[in-house]
Amino acid sequence: MSLDVFLKLIEVIFPVFFIIGIGYLFGKKNPNFNNGIITSFAGKIGVPSLLFYSLAASSTLNFHTFIKFGFITFLLVGCFAIIGIIILKILRRDIVSELSPIILPNTANLGLPICLFAYGEKGFSIASSIAVIVMFLHFTLGIFIASKKFSLKPLLESIPMYILLLSSLMLYYEIEAPIFLVNTTMLIGYAAIFLILTSLGFTLSGLKTKNFKKNLVISLTRLTIGPIIAIIIIKYFKLTGYEAGVLLICASMPSAILNFLLAKMYSTKENSDNIASVIVITTTLGFFTIPIIVFLSLKFFN
Repeated sequence: MSLDVFLKLIEVIFPVFFIIGIGYLFGKKNPNFNNGIITSFAGKIGVPSLLFYSLAASSTLNFHTFIKFGFITFLLVGCFAIIGIIILKILRRDIVSELSPIILPNTANLGLPICLFAYGEKGFSIASSIAVIVMFLHFTLGIFIASKKFSLKPLLESIPMYILLLSSLMLYYEIEAPIFLVNTTMLIGYAAIFLILTSLGFTLSGLKTKNFKKNLVISLTRLTIGPIIAIIIIKYFKLTGYEAGVLLICASMPSAILNFLLAKMYSTKENSDNIASVIVITTTLGFFTIPIIVFLSLKFFN
């Protein structure tokens, strides 16, 4: 590993893990703290601002690129689903209710800040394109998986989805966002990154593992098939530079916390406990796998 790549790796990984650690320690010392306040702010104000800034206010993203990576994200999740169903079938687990932690990675809490530090604004815009599609799938496919019922109500009540629609229209018609709105959403969005990472650490401090052996297999599946599928897609679509690096990073992320929150709301306690275990295991292992993935991304797709 060259010194330049090593220093860049430290620059990318340290801030993210350090902030997660702050949230984790705070959660251990204050287990009764109402983390819902942070989650509510991030979901209703922070994330929408972040999406608007990274999509509509971006000078490095166009509608064609947004659509291309939206399609690639659907393809990525589809490949995850095929392999996930096979693994769950072998383990004799619920192939519907427990599929979400395999197919929906943590592209928002972890993927966005890592891609921002690794590739700057260009990488951040591509990562946002991937993250908004994953978020869309959470509020549609994710809820269907957890509840085994399809409903558009959560999607219609989701503020980020309206921001996604507005941003898409602005990208398509090449409408420039007013500077005051760009500056405002930038400040709120960057503040949201800190709050989202601390919230992730706080949430992890309260989650526990169950059925460790089987959930370890599922967790390893999530962390190993992600980069493999990403490499195949990178080769097939002939992606290079930061576009390839961002896709590899986002595809290799641990399971998203939102999988557990939706399972807790719509699924059985057994399923939600298993999903919580997968999130804890993948995120813990992610402290070892993410630096490797980021190193490979910076070395081969810089």
